[in-house]
Amino acid sequence: MNKRIMVTGGAGFLGSHLCEKLLCTGNEVLCVDNYFTGRKANIIHLMDNPNFEGLRHDITVPLSVEVDEIYNLACPASPIQYRYDPVQTTKTSVHGAINMLDIALHHDIKILQASTSEVYGDPRVNPQPESYWGNVNPIGPRSCYDEGKRCAETLFFDYYRQYGVKIKVARIFNTYGPTMLPDDGRVMSNFIMQALQNKPITIYGDGSQSRSFCYVDDMVTGLTLLMDSGNGCTGPVNLGNPHEITMVELANLIIKITDSKSKLVYQPLPIDDPLQRRPDITMAETVLEWSPQVSLDDGLDSTINYFKTIILDTE
Repeated sequence: MNKRIMVTGGAGFLGSHLCEKLLCTGNEVLCVDNYFTGRKANIIHLMDNPNFEGLRHDITVPLSVEVDEIYNLACPASPIQYRYDPVQTTKTSVHGAINMLDIALHHDIKILQASTSEVYGDPRVNPQPESYWGNVNPIGPRSCYDEGKRCAETLFFDYYRQYGVKIKVARIFNTYGPTMLPDDGRVMSNFIMQALQNKPITIYGDGSQSRSFCYVDDMVTGLTLLMDSGNGCTGPVNLGNPHEITMVELANLIIKITDSKSKLVYQPLPIDDPLQRRPDITMAETVLEWSPQVSLDDGLDSTINYFKTIILDTE
């Protein structure tokens, strides 16, 4: 049965891809975004679809809608974005979660929270399983995002225990692909843009810190599988690619693919920047029968081609 689904943060990078997939599977989609980090350009191609509706709204303000499911993706997700207004970032995670949970409670519907691997902080366990409680600085410059998302998870499980709300919590690891903002400060967009312009590639620290990158199509599939799973599967569930790569290895790979003349330059490591990030996806593989299908090389080809069009459009 086709559903009417609300996606908060639906004009963002991940949200817009999710909106597109939900439409392609025959659903009606209500995209809610205040365009703080989302862009109309990400959803303009969906506007002519009669099953798509866009609403400019900040979810820190209560909202009254009638929908069948909610994907709560609204929140700045890169350091440049969330440090610009850390108070609003925390409000989006906390007040926004309460407002969306109240809608789910009122209509007795499923709601999925897009949490993050940042709830693990700078982990002392690698890879990170869902059972790991994390190593997070509660008062650092990243805390508005890290602790905001941790508090949102708390709210989701308290609404589940106290009111019986049908919750789903996904802990999303680094995701990349077309429609990423070129200046959002994430490592993937930074490296690709610098390489394509033959500019020095900025490595923070000694470059030995590692990340795991999941292509956006795989991530969207994981989110929809989690939403469609039985009510007994609340999560949290790690969604990400377990293939780990260091920052130096990633930079050199992008230089090779783009045939760039860029050289590596080293800068001090930012405060509280995690040294390792790699998901244990055993639960996703077992419960959702999900694992990433797109290789890093193939995902990079698609993402680099997208960024090439951005550079051409600005020349």
